[in-house]
Amino acid sequence: MLSVEYRRAPEFPFPTPIEDAYAALRWLHDHAPELGVDRDRIAVMGDSAGGGMAAALAILSSDRGGPKIAHQLLIMPMLDDRLAAPDPDIERYAVWSYDDSRTAWPALLGEAAGGPDVPPTAAPARLDDATGLPPAYLEVGQIDVFRDENLAYASTLSRAGVQVEFHMHPGAPHEFDSIAFTSDVARRAIADRVRVLRSL
Repeated sequence: MLSVEYRRAPEFPFPTPIEDAYAALRWLHDHAPELGVDRDRIAVMGDSAGGGMAAALAILSSDRGGPKIAHQLLIMPMLDDRLAAPDPDIERYAVWSYDDSRTAWPALLGEAAGGPDVPPTAAPARLDDATGLPPAYLEVGQIDVFRDENLAYASTLSRAGVQVEFHMHPGAPHEFDSIAFTSDVARRAIADRVRVLRSL
């Protein structure tokens, strides 16, 4: 694992965080032989905002012609700056709330948040055509505020012929694997992530 300490909003708004992540990907690709890393097995992975960053990095790398990414593991990712109306069945259980999203996206995008000119490398849900993106593993809890945008993104990828494995965990909130890491659902989710990584 290479953990990227990318600079974060609001001090460093878009595009600084994604450019930092891309620089780290290029560095890993360039130094792969000396690190004993197989360039053909490099994946990106993240959860929550980091999951959105991983999805955006897959898009940016594809747009720029590389480095090649073998797989993207998107764990309850934050993908869409166009905030949906709150679901009352989720809102009362939300660990990450709709208000948190209303704060976070403008911190990253400024006044552009929610407007017409946000690129998919900032908010991956803006992607129209996912052709050529790497296979994806995507998971979310059923009572996570990101549920609907995650389901929609899995469909966007699938419609473009991208291989997608999608899991919606019943009764699980955002960051359920950190809150109840010994629960059955968390153990199943972690086992699935490990399985995907080992399959690369």
